[in-house]
Amino acid sequence: MSLNKIFKNYFLEIVIILIIFFLDRISKLFVIHQDKLNFNSEIYSSKFLNIHLIWNEGIAFGLFSFNDDYFYNLLTFLIFIVIIFIIFMIKKSDPLRKFALLLVLGGALGNFFDRLIYKAVPDFIDFHVGNFHWFIFNVSDIFITIGIILMILIEIMNKSEETNNEKI
Repeated sequence: MSLNKIFKNYFLEIVIILIIFFLDRISKLFVIHQDKLNFNSEIYSSKFLNIHLIWNEGIAFGLFSFNDDYFYNLLTFLIFIVIIFIIFMIKKSDPLRKFALLLVLGGALGNFFDRLIYKAVPDFIDFHVGNFHWFIFNVSDIFITIGIILMILIEIMNKSEETNNEKI
């Protein structure tokens, strides 16, 4: 199958992924630039939201951060395998599930790109209430989270339909 045919057949999917990827890239580049201008101090601060750049070497919300290159590379390779798996799932999914997976894929590609280029993912959105701070995250993480929540809701709705059909 030629690249031209792939693009024609999957135009909308490619556009969704590219929009997510570029929104993520633009936001990260802006925050990295602002961080340099502000000499690594907080870029924005309010009662519930801070914008402050941190470099996450782990996975979601800084989990599994390693100082060892071997483990970092292994983790990055595992993330690559998950991305390939998501691509295959997208090809076999119904439209709503496909949309949720496209959100996850677009976000995952944004963070994967950063792992390859920076050897870490720039996170910068810090929601807080008083002294309680949620994990610091980025735009890719937002799309990944929305996609996962949508997938969970789809599964709950499907399970509910199956239960209703069994009662009839």
